[in-house]
Amino acid sequence: MRIVIAGGHGQIALRLERLLAAGGHEVAGIIRRPEQGDDLRAAGAEPVVLDLESASVEMVAAVLQGADAAVFAAGAGPGSSVDRKDTVDRAAAVLFADAAERAGVRRYVVVSSMGADAAHPGDEVFDAYLRAKGAADDAVRARTGLDWTILRPGSLTNDAGTGQIRLEAHTGRGMVPRDDVAAVLAELLDTPATAGLTLELTSGSTPLAVAVKDVAGN
Repeated sequence: MRIVIAGGHGQIALRLERLLAAGGHEVAGIIRRPEQGDDLRAAGAEPVVLDLESASVEMVAAVLQGADAAVFAAGAGPGSSVDRKDTVDRAAAVLFADAAERAGVRRYVVVSSMGADAAHPGDEVFDAYLRAKGAADDAVRARTGLDWTILRPGSLTNDAGTGQIRLEAHTGRGMVPRDDVAAVLAELLDTPATAGLTLELTSGSTPLAVAVKDVAGN
């Protein structure tokens, strides 16, 4: 498959690029800064420089043309403002979905967040982040032109992945290594029957491939 990843220099995205490239897939990662390109090439991905906060839907659709799947893994990141939570975590996700539909890319996987909710209360920056992610998820789920899957990991760690997870509609709060998040994303891309599901992910006791197959059957 050819897979295009928004937020291609993110910690999860780089891990995912390495996994997909090792699996024989053709991978492109959208980045904002040209100097990030070497890291993508080292991971086996083609860097595409494009700012999703200023790009038009036509520009993004051109990047997605001919792709088999799109992954939205972009984020404003820690330390960013409330305004950028909206322009990146919400608006860029909606733009990427618009572009995927325009380019005819049906498979669309979103890296969201546990607790994402457009109606989440609170005045802190993290509250704004959860609202932005929730609004983006709602916008994606409303589309009939996309075979979407939304993945909502728990608290992320840089521990080595274990391959043992809990993946359900509602897992309750927990932690999960970024390695395992990337591995689950790769498995979801290979499992079209997970389309239409919003899934929470934490560390657990079920082998990763088994957990994905289990949710695909529900």
